[in-house]
Amino acid sequence: MSNKFIERISRVWMVRHWDKLLFLVACVVFFVFIPSPRLFARISSNPKIAKVLPFATPSPAPYPINTTGIYPSYEITAEGVVVYDLESGTTLYGRNTEALLSPASTTKIMTALVALEHFNLDDVVTIATVANSGAVMGLVPGEQITVENLLYGALIQSGNDAAWAIAEHFDGGVDKFVEAMNTKAAALHLTSTHFTNPVGYDDPNHKMSAIDLTRLGAYALSNKTIAKMVAIPQITISDAAHTRFHPLTNVNALLGKIPGVAGIKTGWTEEAGENLVTLVERNGRRVILVVLKSRNRFSDTEQLINWVFTNYEWREFTAPES
Repeated sequence: MSNKFIERISRVWMVRHWDKLLFLVACVVFFVFIPSPRLFARISSNPKIAKVLPFATPSPAPYPINTTGIYPSYEITAEGVVVYDLESGTTLYGRNTEALLSPASTTKIMTALVALEHFNLDDVVTIATVANSGAVMGLVPGEQITVENLLYGALIQSGNDAAWAIAEHFDGGVDKFVEAMNTKAAALHLTSTHFTNPVGYDDPNHKMSAIDLTRLGAYALSNKTIAKMVAIPQITISDAAHTRFHPLTNVNALLGKIPGVAGIKTGWTEEAGENLVTLVERNGRRVILVVLKSRNRFSDTEQLINWVFTNYEWREFTAPES
């Protein structure tokens, strides 16, 4: 077989399989040149190496260690539970984390996220349909009120009327708003989540898992507007003309009672049971706790908070000696 023939065959193969070659080269580059977290730790702890690098090396987050071996048991009544350390990305405890359960008004976390992506806070909404069932902030037909104040109503008072008004204001109405909620859920890789309404009404197809709700809560807290609103115990807001006033009280009974609790959302329906997503900040640590279908969401969460800060220590990662 001549050299020219071999070269011709090689060129044909290269043309037909250039995508496979490109993928192979990319894999080699990734595994050879992308440093591991352990390598970053070694570099960060070695000033001679770190000094000559053209970029700052990240320090690994302190890692939570259960120093007692004690974990929650039957005293926690919730069917779905996740306790998650925000900085290290570590799940400290889980129970039925993938089970599909009714999220109830914790749905409004996603409602707020979609609203903030599509509306300005000072946009004025004219109330058309009033959702009067369940918790409400007291809107009336024809009332004009800003998106910001509707978000206060949805996140603090857990007003179904506020969440519905936000969705109805969307281009295409409530149905299109719910589509946007599900699109956002897919973008966040919430694979066990599906919404059928913006409020949290019970529906066979309106479901979330505890782990998805944890991810949603963690993402929502990166939004400064949401993080501020969910930590407010009470506030009075008005319509756009300052003629109607709505006193709002946070449904979360742990706000102001448990040190470090900073939100984020309650939920309850007959089918869902008692739901609660909580952020607690203590000693520089931030922990998210989710309880779904609880018989006592506040007691469950309080016990879980006490368990975390009694049994866990956060330790700095140190690279092994070479």
